Amino acid sequence: MPKQVGIDLGTANVLVFLRGRGVVINEPSVVAISARDGKVKAVGIEARDMLGREPRETIEVVRPMREGVIADYVVTQKMLEYFINKAVGRFSLIRPDVMICVPAGVTGVERRAVRESALNAGARRAYLISEPLAAAIGARVPVADPSGNMIIDIGGGTTEVAVISLNGIVVARSLRVGGSKFDDAISNHIKRKYNLRVGERTAEEVKIAIGSAMPLDDDKVMEVRGRDEVAGLPRTVQIHSSEVTDAITEPLEAIIGAVRAVLEETPPELSSDIIDKGMILTGGGAMLRHLPELLTEVTGVPCYVADDPLSCVAIGTGLALEHMDILRDSLEES
Repeated sequence: MPKQVGIDLGTANVLVFLRGRGVVINEPSVVAISARDGKVKAVGIEARDMLGREPRETIEVVRPMREGVIADYVVTQKMLEYFINKAVGRFSLIRPDVMICVPAGVTGVERRAVRESALNAGARRAYLISEPLAAAIGARVPVADPSGNMIIDIGGGTTEVAVISLNGIVVARSLRVGGSKFDDAISNHIKRKYNLRVGERTAEEVKIAIGSAMPLDDDKVMEVRGRDEVAGLPRTVQIHSSEVTDAITEPLEAIIGAVRAVLEETPPELSSDIIDKGMILTGGGAMLRHLPELLTEVTGVPCYVADDPLSCVAIGTGLALEHMDILRDSLEES
């Protein structure tokens, strides 16, 4: 029997679920390539450690996924090949069946690119599942029931908001706003206010350490190092959590707008279910402080963070493979 692999092919991270073992890989979706011959030098954590530190003439470090879709087909294929081989073993005689999640709003061309890259990377069969459906399954939401379940999946490049019932998506919004937009907003704020340029990894560290969707009772402070835009020399400044909250207002408002739009379009029967059950947050963005409270305040609907929000989509893709007979109508098969 072929091994079954579920892959959360994210903008920021790739998570691989192997049936029978759970999530076996959680690494950044970053690839380091030789600038001379195009060969892969490193993938995942090793490549991420090179980001912003590489000698440009010899090594190019890239993120082949942008806003939930493939930006560089060739590099994505090499990255998938690396992760599939790492999960099932390079010398496996039977090629695995692979399930990959894609944002609900992607085009047919983008779907085909993901499917073909999986097949070319060594999959025997490739299936696609919509990200919000995978997130709901991974969060152990009873998606097969004839009742409404609302999921908000905030990933690195996209936010997926969907109402799910009877193993399918009733209403959905796919927004190309995610954790990376928060990072950009933070680095732009630091550049604008302090004339200090910081890298994307530093901006992400600020978000994780002191970021909050609502003002904190005790204002947190963090030292941030970067390059002074005027003098061109290294400099350190202190950033307050209240500044981070102000900086990420715009991407947060876009997410709130998508949540409101989905709630407005939801059929009345399912709306009553959502009021009873609440909305479930998944993805790395769900871990932003006070985000559930903010969404509850602006919508009037209770909001909760799923257990292990980072792994929900990967677990959901793996569980979907195990229940193919039930979910077949909701999947795309190669």
